[in-house]
Amino acid sequence: MGYLSAAWTVASRDISRFWKYRFWLAGQLAMNLADVFIFALVFNNIVNKAYIPDYLKFMTPGVAAIATFAAAFSIGREVGVEIRREVTQYLLSLPMSRSAFVFGRILGGALRGMIYQVSFLVLAALIVNVPTTTKALYIALTTVMLTFSMSSLAIAISTSTKDFNLQATLRALTYYILFFLSNVFYPKEVLAMRFPPQILQIVINTPVSLASDIYRWGFGYYENVDAVSKILLLLIWSLTLTTLASLAYLRNLTKQ
Repeated sequence: MGYLSAAWTVASRDISRFWKYRFWLAGQLAMNLADVFIFALVFNNIVNKAYIPDYLKFMTPGVAAIATFAAAFSIGREVGVEIRREVTQYLLSLPMSRSAFVFGRILGGALRGMIYQVSFLVLAALIVNVPTTTKALYIALTTVMLTFSMSSLAIAISTSTKDFNLQATLRALTYYILFFLSNVFYPKEVLAMRFPPQILQIVINTPVSLASDIYRWGFGYYENVDAVSKILLLLIWSLTLTTLASLAYLRNLTKQ
């Protein structure tokens, strides 16, 4: 079996399994939509208009980034279950290279995030603005890199230990750090009031924050953003996390 063919076989399996979690998907969708409309309804007349003139338009692209992150991150739970149940013994017998199998898992998680995000990108186009062709390309590239980053990060965490409680704790801790220490809810000007400069630079340069800024610019909420530098930084995140996840997963398979 060819490398790409083998990787796609693994990824398509993960995509088909994704639809079996329809109740989780429904709950996740409801939660993300609630983030858009409830937060906007509550905070639109509370936040300082000098920082956020329209909270609904500010929040919607950020939620698109969070939605992608959550869906791509779901692959980590399945990898963790396989490790605890020693399903990897069976996976090693598949007629494909280990590197193709690992890439297929990462690809499957990334594609889950892309599929799940489509509705939120449409929502952002309806609420904020329809992007131009050039900006739509930036949005697409951002989605690809963000989903690969988050899928890889989830797999790296899940392969770090076989202990279920520790896996769950690490995933939850990572999720909430990336969720709340980001610019999804607040712009850089507000974050600068709450964090020292060193921490602020970390917060605004996480994958979720970078993606949120690019989405806001892509859909027309921000007029000027250094999209090229943010895309390049997101690419570095994606390549680094994908490499680390691949090495961690391959190490786990080799130890079996």
